[in-house]
Amino acid sequence: MTAPSARAPIQVFGRDDSQATRAALRFFKERRVPVAYVNLRARPIAPGELRRFVERLGAAACADTDGKAWRHAGLGYLRMDDAELAGRLLADQRLLRLPLCRDGREVSAGPAEAAWTAWVAAGAPPVAVIGAGPGARASGTKT
Repeated sequence: MTAPSARAPIQVFGRDDSQATRAALRFFKERRVPVAYVNLRARPIAPGELRRFVERLGAAACADTDGKAWRHAGLGYLRMDDAELAGRLLADQRLLRLPLCRDGREVSAGPAEAAWTAWVAAGAPPVAVIGAGPGARASGTKT
């Protein structure tokens, strides 16, 4: 039995129909990292939470400019500053680049396995070697 992790869960904001969100959840699950998943279809992201992502990454990094919702809204032809774009993202959350992930003060938008790997490595508990004291022997060896 493993000891429960003392690490705070990584927050993952996304939708169940998003392949990138499912990949992020699978990434953390395979590494046994606790995750708090927020389904944006059931519960929209709070304005303050979205502001946190926009302040750290910029509104353009949080927008899925290649997505179908972006094209259907005709936003490819508009020039918007960060405040206007953040307002659009809050009004229509289908425009967000998913998943939005947060580990404490660190944030990422979209598939960002390099950042996630760094988070996991930084928050990994120390490895305990059982029986490594003086006179200890490896299990399965004869003395």
